[in-house]
Amino acid sequence: MSQPTGDSFPASVRVVDSHTEGEPTRVVLDGWPQPPGATMRARLDHVRAHDDRLRAAVLAEPRGYDAIVGALLTPPVTAGSAAGIIFFNNGTYLGMCGHGLIGVVRTLEFLGRLSPGEVRFDTPVGTVRAELAADGTVTIENVAASVHARDVAVEVPGYGLVTGDVAWGGNWFFITHADQVPVEMAEVEALTRFTRAIQAALRAQGITGANGGDIDHIEISAPPERADADCRNYVLCSGGEYDRSPCGTGTSAKMATLHARGELALGAPWRQEGIVGGLFTGWLTSGPDGALIPHIRGTAFVTGETTLRFDARDPFRFGIGADTARA
Repeated sequence: MSQPTGDSFPASVRVVDSHTEGEPTRVVLDGWPQPPGATMRARLDHVRAHDDRLRAAVLAEPRGYDAIVGALLTPPVTAGSAAGIIFFNNGTYLGMCGHGLIGVVRTLEFLGRLSPGEVRFDTPVGTVRAELAADGTVTIENVAASVHARDVAVEVPGYGLVTGDVAWGGNWFFITHADQVPVEMAEVEALTRFTRAIQAALRAQGITGANGGDIDHIEISAPPERADADCRNYVLCSGGEYDRSPCGTGTSAKMATLHARGELALGAPWRQEGIVGGLFTGWLTSGPDGALIPHIRGTAFVTGETTLRFDARDPFRFGIGADTARA
C-alpha cells in the first residue's frame, strides 16, 4: 500500500470547520491531491490505498480530534451534481454521512458557492440531494434505506443478550432498544464501552449486513428528553467515537425499521434527538420500485476556517499515534 511520505506529502491543506447539531465536519477545500477515478467508489478506494496517512493527519491530534468527520470535495462524476464528496473519520471511510452533508452545504454557502435552493452531490453510495432554505436549515434526500434483518439476537460478553435490527441508511447499523446502560450524557463513556462490545460481538458471531457488509455503526434508541422529540439515541460511529448529532444515516436506518414494523407511515415526521440534545426531523417517501427514500432536516454552523500545516520537521506531522516508521 503506497502512502504519501516525504516530499510527496502536502505542506498544507485548507479546511473549513462546522458543526451539525453538535457533530463537527471538516471540509477539505484544497491542498489534498485529487484522487483519480470515474466513480466516487473508485476515488474512495484510491484515497484509502494512497492517502490514508493524510486522512489521519487532517483529523488526528494535534490538528484535530476523534469526533471530527472529514469531507473531501472532488469534481462531480454525474451530470448536474455540484461536487463529489468522500467522507472519512478518525478510523475509516463512510459511504454517506448525513450530518456531514448538511455541514458541506452550509460550508459552501459560507464560501459563496451555494445559494438557497436544491443541489446534488455524488457519494460512494450514490447521488444525494440537498435543499438549503433561506433560514439556513438544510434538508437532505439520502440514498434508499432498508431493513436487512429484524430481531437479531447477539450474546455480548459482560452484558448478556442484546436484540436489535440490522438496517442500511448509507452505512450499516445495528439498532437496539437495549437498556443495560442509560442513554444519558453522564453515561457516555459506559455507552461507548457497551456499544463497542456489541460491535465486537456482531463481528465475532459473523453477523453482517447484506453481501457481508460490516455493521460498523451501533445505535441505541431510548425515550426522548426533549418535548419536541420522538426518540433519543446514542450512536457509535465506525471510528469508535460517538456521534454528537442525532446521526443522519442512523436516523434514516431507524425510520426504515419503524416503517417495516408499521410504526411510521410514509410522509409522517420522525423527530430524532441526539445524545447531546440536537434534533433532526426526518420522513420517508416512496422511490423507484417502492424504495424507501429518507429525508433529514437539520442545521449546521461554520465554526472556523484554517490552513493545516505539515512541517517536515514535525514529529507529529502525520498525527499522534500514527506509524511514523514509514515516514
